Amino acid sequence: MTTVRLHPLHMRAEQRGDEREWVVGRVETGEFIAVPPVAADVIMLLRDGLSIDEAHRRIRREQDRDVNVAEFVDSLTELGFVEAVDGVPVPGHEPAPPTFPRLRARHVRWLVSTPFLIAVAALTAAAVVALSTRQELVPSYGDLLWTTRTTPVLLGGIVVAWILIGLHEVGHLATARAFGVNGKISFSTQLQFLVAQTDVSGIWGAPRRARMIVYLSGMGVNVAAASTAILVRVFATPGSLTDRIAALVVITSLLSLPGQLLMFMRTDLYFVLQDLTGCRNLYADGAAYVRRKLRLSGDDPMPRLPAHERTAVRAYAVALAVGTVLCLGVFAVVSLPFVVAVIGRLAGSLTGDGGAAGLLDALVTFSVSAAYWTLWGRAWWRRHGDRVRRVRRRAPHTA
Repeated sequence: MTTVRLHPLHMRAEQRGDEREWVVGRVETGEFIAVPPVAADVIMLLRDGLSIDEAHRRIRREQDRDVNVAEFVDSLTELGFVEAVDGVPVPGHEPAPPTFPRLRARHVRWLVSTPFLIAVAALTAAAVVALSTRQELVPSYGDLLWTTRTTPVLLGGIVVAWILIGLHEVGHLATARAFGVNGKISFSTQLQFLVAQTDVSGIWGAPRRARMIVYLSGMGVNVAAASTAILVRVFATPGSLTDRIAALVVITSLLSLPGQLLMFMRTDLYFVLQDLTGCRNLYADGAAYVRRKLRLSGDDPMPRLPAHERTAVRAYAVALAVGTVLCLGVFAVVSLPFVVAVIGRLAGSLTGDGGAAGLLDALVTFSVSAAYWTLWGRAWWRRHGDRVRRVRRRAPHTA
């Protein structure tokens, strides 16, 4: 009789429409699936040490259902849930090394405690009061021009922006780690944008409160940074370097928040929306629905979805299609011509037309632009390279 040893699996029951199902997965790999109650019962029997045949007979005897347990175990093996078969280890599906592996849950558990969350709320409230009583603290675009020199403005803005981006992602990572979930920070692309992202898929096994804290923690970091900088300005000398840098932090932190509303690019608020609507994969189902409507694919996700999910997917599909078209349109009409114009100016400055100052500005701008697009290209290829290679293999070869 074949026996299997499963990796430690997290299981939680969830109501989906009129049906009850179980979310099952490995926290360390972030691989989760939703299964019906009978499949969860099979997993529990296998975890208790029953063989595949014994689990099959037990389910048939107690539930009068003939479940193909052997086939189900094959699926679990492909997902990386099976550690060994008859004592022989199953290779592959090892978890990716996490970012900051020495960071433990005990180090950051205070970040998700009620007193700390109240303190952050109080900090934000104090900043709002300061803004309402001192109008000169209200941020404006002029705060981005924290000095009269172009190169320091550019470099200073980039440094502050990337520090805040890093803190935003560490916010996701640290709060997930507080709930015992590893995460990995990396670069990726969303349409024409280079983005930093934190993979904390293992949080799917946690209760909803934990999931919401992790999803919103990055925005919480931005709000906390802006609030702290506002309060620094309250006590700083107006116009001093401290005041100007604090103002730059405020405006940069707050400018990152509206982008979270672009949920067609799977922002933090997208995951909140997906969780609140009870959808398993709102983006994938919405994209499949759009492709179906455009006759680009025959796959229609609607028949397999509960009624409440169909409504959410249809609404999201509209936002996905319209948002993507508008975003790419702005890139083609505004961003791309701007980049071309900047390159033209760079070419003129590099030939010495702008003097020493113009040459320095050109070199700095060129270096920053080259670094950005190099990162974008590497992130894009990491995400889409396999798909490109598959397309090339399928393409007909001509002599």
